[in-house]
Amino acid sequence: MRIGIIGAGALGGTFAALLARAGHDVEVTARGSGLEAIRADGIRLSGGYGEVHARVAAVEVLTERPELVLLCTKAQDAPLALGRHAELIDGVPVVVVQNGLDGVQTAERFLPHSTCVGVLSIIAANYTEPGVVRVTTTAASYLGRGGGPADDESRRIAAILSEAVPVIAIENFRGAQWTKLVVNMLNAVPAIVGRSVQDVLRDRRLRRVVAASMRETVRVGIARGIRFGSLQGLSNARLRLFARVPVAIGQVLPWMMGVRMGNVPNLGSTQQSVRRGQPTEVDHLNGAVVREAILAELDAPVNEALTVLVHEVERIGEFLPDERVLAEVPQ
Repeated sequence: MRIGIIGAGALGGTFAALLARAGHDVEVTARGSGLEAIRADGIRLSGGYGEVHARVAAVEVLTERPELVLLCTKAQDAPLALGRHAELIDGVPVVVVQNGLDGVQTAERFLPHSTCVGVLSIIAANYTEPGVVRVTTTAASYLGRGGGPADDESRRIAAILSEAVPVIAIENFRGAQWTKLVVNMLNAVPAIVGRSVQDVLRDRRLRRVVAASMRETVRVGIARGIRFGSLQGLSNARLRLFARVPVAIGQVLPWMMGVRMGNVPNLGSTQQSVRRGQPTEVDHLNGAVVREAILAELDAPVNEALTVLVHEVERIGEFLPDERVLAEVPQ
């Protein structure tokens, strides 16, 4: 199958390499040094899915109409990327592989004739060198749309992607997006202090901050009427219980996540963006919690403070001491 992948970063590069290994005709878009590296030497993938050296076509904008599109840009880059490709891909099924809550709706707005579905990927991958991706944690990905059961088209697309990496079509995708948003609360603190996710979660004081941001996210979701989807051992019932317990007890949840990550340092996608000098997705992660809290007529002080600190790190280009997080983030 001819597959176009818009954005060949950590996840885009992972999907591109594995889909090419499965025999698909893959064309990817990239920019700057990433584009040059892929054109010169392909995508080199290592880690959990083995060693893959994928020679794929690399362009700034897709040149051929594909049969399937994966949108793997950062959430804030999606409108520009979709606008550049709308004429070519409108009517083609599109898989949005992004963090945040609004990716599928954004794609539908630009591509009214396309079937647009979302993928929630729990794969952890480091992309700190152009054209080179290391998978630090393997996991199934989850595909769907809306709040109802998985439909036939979702199952068809999941089967295609599963030729490369396990992808499961699920019900209540909207609820699963919120569960993934809770998981993504692992990103901000490591990006602020410049330490791996595992290192942060081994630190009792910083782990408490992470737990507080996760609990606040769950509470906002409950206020917004969300039934959380089951993902990575997290269920609606478990998250609702987590929202009621003190932070001191709730710390066990992020601690267990850190244990499951293993020993290979995971920087988190937000920190990787900081290290590359690129804008982060914090406004679509912690910032999304703040916006949803406003809609629920609530405050989200933990995630608001973390959003501000990540933006400070972006602005000054330096990580901050642990004490700044502990002093400025309410718990």
